[in-house]
Amino acid sequence: MKSYKYIDVLIAEDDYLVSKMIRGKLEQTGFTIVGEAADGRQAVDMTLLMQPDVVLMDIEMPTMGGLEAAEEIQRNAPTPVVILTAYDTPELIVKASEVGVGAYLRKPPHARDLESAITVALARFGDLMEMARLNEALQQSNAELQTALNQIQTLKGLLPICAQCKKIRDDKGYWHEVEVYIREHSDADFSHGLCPHCLRALYPDFYSGTG
Repeated sequence: MKSYKYIDVLIAEDDYLVSKMIRGKLEQTGFTIVGEAADGRQAVDMTLLMQPDVVLMDIEMPTMGGLEAAEEIQRNAPTPVVILTAYDTPELIVKASEVGVGAYLRKPPHARDLESAITVALARFGDLMEMARLNEALQQSNAELQTALNQIQTLKGLLPICAQCKKIRDDKGYWHEVEVYIREHSDADFSHGLCPHCLRALYPDFYSGTG
């Protein structure tokens, strides 16, 4: 039989005899029992303190029910949860999935079923954590992309420009030097120089000397 001695299990069950029965079956299989909670509130507190690998949770308990406890565990200390229940209605299954339950078992559970449910819950939990990691990475990438896009200003449409002096008219009717307008409406800046045509026209002697 496969050994599960490195998997720590917290049992949350308000019925003392049922809790002991489950403990015995798990220990026979090779799981390590790190604690037994008598209600949902205690299950949450013990999970935060002990950080078990999986929580085996009764659904009907005083103080706080199993589903409410499972939801709080996922919110504060994400941990695989297997629900124990005497009922398996479709509504229960949907609700259990919504609060992060990885598997569920009908009472009374058999040793082989306990083993299978814990294995399934651990695998599903691993998949959920990986999806959460990828989603967080995607959100960060999107945020970085949005920041970059916000820093980029793009000139679009037709720009009224004077055919003689090359000034640009804005949407309020004011005329601006082309470099001033572009600098204010984009991230571009200017480094001034002279093209060969202007250099020849303004400094014919210099231009001919360099040619």
